[in-house]
Amino acid sequence: MLELTLCSLLTILPDYLYRRFYQGKEWGREITLYSVWYELRWGITTCIMLTVLLITIVFYNHPASSNAVSFFRTIPILPDTAGRVSEVYVKLTDQVARGQKLFKLDSSKQEAALETAKRRVEEVDAAMEMAKSEVAAAKGQIQHAQGALQQAIDELNTKQELVQRNAGVVAAREIEKLQVGVDARKGQVAAAEAALQAAETKISTLLPAEKASAAAALDEAQVALDKTTVYAGVDGNIEQFVLKVGDFINPFMRPAGILIPSTKDRKRQLHAGFGQIEAQVLKVGMSAEAVCFSKPLSIIPLVVTDLQDFVATGQFKAGEQLIDIAQIRQPGTLLTFLEPMYEGGLDGVTPGSSCIVNAYSNHHEEIQSEKNFFRRTYLHIVDTVALVHAIILRAQALFMPLQILVFGGH
Repeated sequence: MLELTLCSLLTILPDYLYRRFYQGKEWGREITLYSVWYELRWGITTCIMLTVLLITIVFYNHPASSNAVSFFRTIPILPDTAGRVSEVYVKLTDQVARGQKLFKLDSSKQEAALETAKRRVEEVDAAMEMAKSEVAAAKGQIQHAQGALQQAIDELNTKQELVQRNAGVVAAREIEKLQVGVDARKGQVAAAEAALQAAETKISTLLPAEKASAAAALDEAQVALDKTTVYAGVDGNIEQFVLKVGDFINPFMRPAGILIPSTKDRKRQLHAGFGQIEAQVLKVGMSAEAVCFSKPLSIIPLVVTDLQDFVATGQFKAGEQLIDIAQIRQPGTLLTFLEPMYEGGLDGVTPGSSCIVNAYSNHHEEIQSEKNFFRRTYLHIVDTVALVHAIILRAQALFMPLQILVFGGH
């Protein structure tokens, strides 16, 4: 309507003034309701053509979208394991801080496993003390075996010396028995030394490895016990939290509620979906404006900070059936990320609120460098007609409460 009104001032009005004052035609005589088309046909035709052209230039070069939302993130509250709730520490709509307890699952099984792991560590420590006693005993056996060996060697040497002095004093059989005894004592010494080495190896290698395994099992049991208590991962608000003691929670089937992270430390953004035909126009750095349903009568200056490089409707996920392109009926939109031009620009806009967004092309630098007169004139016109879209957006902001509250039946 605004475009038609502006175009009529440049076409129908001059045509009427020409016929009224130059040709002398008057309302009620030559110009009547029945003869309006014939008398003002040039102005009406030119007005329609100019209106269509103006609407095309405005909406193509300065795209608009009513699919704009202030998205916010939600986190499902889930335990790492399934279990029955034993304690609940928070209530619905509570504000929680990072690391705060939310609820606890029944941990009797995990506590028993933790106690078993502790006892295993104590067993290894006791075995360590026993191994030290074994080392002491092995050293004593070595000393005993070495003493017996030395005694057998001394006795053998004595008998052999007597044989050398008088060959018939000691029987050869007795010498052989003494030699066998010495060899046996040497074997006992070697066995005692081997027992000592085994005990020392047990202390230095086997038992530390067993203790490390027991400590790892203890840590694992402690982690499993800690997982029975669910904590808040971020600061935020608890919503849809109706958990009661005795409820059974399964991380794959039933979440306990939703945690909405706090927005005080997060940069606020608007996400708008523009038509694919405007892909060549939308650029990072474009200025934009928005009016949101949760904050009517306010125009929010924005800037385009990022553009999604693909359209969501074209995504492909392998399955057991072939894709029929005819089933994709919606053309999809270009996702655009917009941030407030000034600090706190989105203050007062409720997260999740729907908005109407206009983006404005700016050809200032191109106009300065363009040498073609007609091209430069066209770019001037394109930048100028952005005013039309800005006026339309402000009219929408003005009539938004009436449209929703009065004409919308609310």
